[in-house]
Amino acid sequence: MLATLGDPLRRLPVDIFAHPDFDAHEQVVFATDEGSGLRAIISVHNTNRGPGLGGCRIWPYDSEADAVTDVLRLARGMTYKAALAGLDLGGGKSVILADAKTQKTPDMMRAMGVAVERLGGRYIVAEDVGATPADMDAIATQTTYVSGRSNGVGDPSPWTAEGVYLCLERAVQHRRNTDLSGVRVAVKGLGAVGGKLVRKLAQAGATLFIADIRDDAAMTIAAETGATVVGVDEATSLNVDVYAPCALGGELDARTIDTIKAEIICGAANNQLATPEDGARLAARGILYCPDYLVNAGGLISVAREAIPLSDAGAEAKLRALPDTLETVGKRSDADQASMAETADLLAEERFKSKP
Repeated sequence: MLATLGDPLRRLPVDIFAHPDFDAHEQVVFATDEGSGLRAIISVHNTNRGPGLGGCRIWPYDSEADAVTDVLRLARGMTYKAALAGLDLGGGKSVILADAKTQKTPDMMRAMGVAVERLGGRYIVAEDVGATPADMDAIATQTTYVSGRSNGVGDPSPWTAEGVYLCLERAVQHRRNTDLSGVRVAVKGLGAVGGKLVRKLAQAGATLFIADIRDDAAMTIAAETGATVVGVDEATSLNVDVYAPCALGGELDARTIDTIKAEIICGAANNQLATPEDGARLAARGILYCPDYLVNAGGLISVAREAIPLSDAGAEAKLRALPDTLETVGKRSDADQASMAETADLLAEERFKSKP
């Protein structure tokens, strides 16, 4: 493990190798830049299928330990995501410990580019929460290992939203044998992906309940789509057909799963399960859980067009194939009498644990 430690991170209260989310990650790098204030962590999980491609999340974590947990889990998820999407890529992710609204600067992003360049192509950076195509442009002044620039494939969120929508549609067809008209869907998190998903669901005639920590964002989308605004704490346990978590991860745990009334969970958030055991808890309650890293792979497919490269037609085909992969996971889950989460993991591992 390579660690580049500046003074601010020397007191990191985490034993990486003993961390519960450490999963044979190939590399974890801590990078700082005094001039710009950069404090970043880059995690490369597995590169058997190709370089680790994954977004840079800019977030004001409560602690450095929280940032480590997030980047380890996110990088691992990207490996599984790339494998199930059929991409010749591995899994990587990065986080910057900063408030994207008040602390992020072009200098900070350029310093991030320097940190990415030092890895020599093992990690390719793209957008995530708090990052924009303009940020990727700044990073690209220092490294070629970047995707999602404003003059490249751009914002991946429309692709992510489309993939989630297609998988949600297929899950409803499978469970209820109906289209989305009148289906009650609760969407929590109305960011770049969640807001687009709500608009697509509204066009399909779904009855929508939406929640976000930003009241103004929720009210704006409600006025546009006819959705009903509910409280953030209320969204998970509403009496709906589908719950779509599209905010941050770790929400589905022993406590919240007991309160869920939806029969389908299909959303864009990464790492929705707090622990691996929570997939079994959902299955035990008869809830159809659509594995997050499968259904939200559209964004990765989009940025892969710059990273591999992948043609637009090839990317479109992989996006449209996501519901078929979800169906394959479902059939295997039934045959093996295993949870959807466990089955998706096994299928992904078969694809990436040995070099092709």
